[in-house]
Amino acid sequence: MKFKKVFLLVFVLPMVIKAQTSSFDYNGYVEDLFNTTKSSLNSDTYYDNLVHARLNTRWYPNNNITGALELRMRAYYGSTVENTPNFLEQIKSQHEFTQLDAVLWNKKESVGYFQVDRLWLDWNKGNTEFTLGRQRIAWGTSWVWNPTDIFNPYNVLDFDYQERPGVDALRVQYYTGPVSKFELSIRPGKTKKGWIAAGLWSTNKWNYDFNLLAGIKENRWIAGGSWAGNILGGGFRGEITVSQKTQLLKEYQYSYSLFNESPLSAFDHPVVSFVLSGDYTFPNSFYIHTEALYNNNGETKYVGLYQQEATKLGMLTAARWSIYQEFAYDITPLIRGSVFGLFNPNDKSYVIVPSVTYSVYTNLDLLLIGLIFEGKPLTEFGDYGQSVFVRLKYSF
Repeated sequence: MKFKKVFLLVFVLPMVIKAQTSSFDYNGYVEDLFNTTKSSLNSDTYYDNLVHARLNTRWYPNNNITGALELRMRAYYGSTVENTPNFLEQIKSQHEFTQLDAVLWNKKESVGYFQVDRLWLDWNKGNTEFTLGRQRIAWGTSWVWNPTDIFNPYNVLDFDYQERPGVDALRVQYYTGPVSKFELSIRPGKTKKGWIAAGLWSTNKWNYDFNLLAGIKENRWIAGGSWAGNILGGGFRGEITVSQKTQLLKEYQYSYSLFNESPLSAFDHPVVSFVLSGDYTFPNSFYIHTEALYNNNGETKYVGLYQQEATKLGMLTAARWSIYQEFAYDITPLIRGSVFGLFNPNDKSYVIVPSVTYSVYTNLDLLLIGLIFEGKPLTEFGDYGQSVFVRLKYSF
């Protein structure tokens, strides 16, 4: 009964509203994602299925106000649900004050989860724009790693969540020109460590977009900048952040001491993250994209051991160096093939991600994608095994 009510809310009600008013619009998709995974830890094979539905709505009561409500429903079934303790807690979105979600069911082999992924109201007048609510604040310019995306970090391996996470925040933008602005964004928290407040200045010079930011994140100051432009017809981007040294997370000391190592949070200097990114598309549609990330507090060995702490510290990876390489090509107008890889040059672990996308017909796409992880135990990518995914997606 609960699932039927959610289905009516997500798919039927918007169609009725749109038929009655021209100030309302919507789009979304429904997809089925099947995957098989072979674990590198115990050689077991897992079979899973995910039904994922999303609805994005917009409301335009007048020329100055826009409202948004975006809903997401996921139904998981299979071996991973059955063999993962507290699976439901791992897929839940985390927000400081209100979750705006519902557990549709939670059984041994199946979980249904519904959430409000976006809920914001935007008001603009002249050169000023205010946005309040659950929204996406994207400050990064690079396409894989975004250290300047301090509100909504992105995981390139999470290929089934193109919209990326949102944050409950107030965003104020003041436009000083067609391509320049000042911005202030605030995400409140229940404690000082939960607050993020930062300002951004954006401008364009020499056909390049430049951004400078400064603020407070989790009770630590942070500053940085980014750029995006092109060289000889190819994209050229970069980002850098410098932040206050972290407070020691003592809960990790014991597990690291077994390997005669110290926590990432024991790093006693300002933390620097730097990204360089470039891409180029040839006339025959062949595409190449290269990106590199450097963390001065990153580890060069046992990186897999540090991943949980790195996530808690807001790091994009626990590694000192990371390299991304992608190649893509339009095999036919309806078929696109690509392959990208993430490589850790210190511990020599890597993940290779080949994929093929086929446009079956208008609004219906078929995706075949693999995630091939390789490396020794406790390296960055050595403990994940191999997975193959097949996704059929209908967009409306």
